[in-house]
Amino acid sequence: MQQARIDLVKKLFKQTLPAVDFASIRYHNDRDDQVAVRQGVLEPLRTGQDEGVMVTVHHRGGVGYAATSELTESGVRTAFERAVAWAERLGKAAVTNFSRIDMPHHRGEFKSPVRKPWESMTLKAKVDLLTDACNRLKRGSEIVDWAAELWHMRTDRLYLTNGGGEIFQSFDRMVPSLVVTANRGPETVTRTFGRMALCRQQGFEILIESGFNAASERIADEALELLAAPNCPEGKMDLLLAPDQMVLQIHESIGHPLELDRILGDERNYAGTSFVTMDMFGKYQYGSPLLNVTFDPSRPEQAASYAFDDEGRPAERQFIIKDGILLRPLGATVSETRADYDGVASARADSWRRPAIDRMSNLNVEPGKEFFDDMVESVEHGVYMQTNCSWSIDDSRNKFQFGCERAQLIENGKLTKVVKKPNYRGISSSFWRSLKAVGNGSTLEVLGTPNCGKGEPNQAITVGHASPPCLFANVDVFGGE
Repeated sequence: MQQARIDLVKKLFKQTLPAVDFASIRYHNDRDDQVAVRQGVLEPLRTGQDEGVMVTVHHRGGVGYAATSELTESGVRTAFERAVAWAERLGKAAVTNFSRIDMPHHRGEFKSPVRKPWESMTLKAKVDLLTDACNRLKRGSEIVDWAAELWHMRTDRLYLTNGGGEIFQSFDRMVPSLVVTANRGPETVTRTFGRMALCRQQGFEILIESGFNAASERIADEALELLAAPNCPEGKMDLLLAPDQMVLQIHESIGHPLELDRILGDERNYAGTSFVTMDMFGKYQYGSPLLNVTFDPSRPEQAASYAFDDEGRPAERQFIIKDGILLRPLGATVSETRADYDGVASARADSWRRPAIDRMSNLNVEPGKEFFDDMVESVEHGVYMQTNCSWSIDDSRNKFQFGCERAQLIENGKLTKVVKKPNYRGISSSFWRSLKAVGNGSTLEVLGTPNCGKGEPNQAITVGHASPPCLFANVDVFGGE
């Protein structure tokens, strides 16, 4: 972000700051670029840029927000006037006394640890790289669609408060993706490289570290192999989930149920509630003693790392679940005040148009002690599933049914036959208690997604989930027939 824009926002905040209990301004300058090659042909380039501010006011017990892209004294002053009016109006009916909330006023900076930035490669070099990756996906006449893509996102944010708080954070994220579809007669299958789960705060180094450069032939061959594979069998069996399916399992059945605003009822009209209630924290057996889950915005390369959340609270690694026991919710300063229970630095907004709400950031399953081969050898009758492709979960985030792109049977301790259309179902509150083995640090993969949706109006935001493969006992598995 240019220093001139920083200076402008500071000047406007100083000129327009109202006399209220708390006031802040959050400035966003967002840019994203997408380059894609499909069937060997360059797709239209996509570039977006967005800039504006959100002002927040706590006044006379209420809270008010207003956003504007008019970065002038008149524009920001009008936004503050609207926010103050909303705070005065809502103070009479607010769910808590916002004027009594002790909002943070910290100063600091954060910058993504990018080694090979987006600008280090010319557009021609990017197109050539994707064309090569795309062409290598075409492994035969039964490959009917194939594409390679790079998505880069850069967000610069400045957060100022009336108590002297000043935080500047700059985020660079990249999402490489490959997708291939194969067809034979009535059968069509799609295989992807992580299905958008390879989202990290990295530059082009992600291509080597994730294995992108060597993945085209493998996923194309796996798609062709799935065409001839039988459907996944049905029945109760051990289930070994790869990290690129654990992303979805963590996200839907731990992350969303533990969002404190959802537990307090704020999401009821839109995305539902949670089977978790406040009396569970500190004592509820969420999973087996092998389950350890952290809220960890400190892993440098992970998609949702930051030094401060969007309410200016310092972020730190904290256990959400330890030895299977539920410890704390994913609730930021405002929600934890309402609930009178300690949360985490999880207030985030997806743009300058939206207020910060409780989000997951990085929510990770901590490594256990098992090597992958040892987990396979421990299974007499089971299945190993990779890469999520479908999901369904009820509005309390309890009963779920998830599908994967690919699976292999595990028979007498060995990976054997490939099967297609694998699915499994369970209940969050009991599924995690069936966890019987967790991969060690050598099996951990750092993954994430750029499009977690929540809030009304909807906010699509980046979240991170690092996980090793995990083994679950006696799960209800079924195929796609």
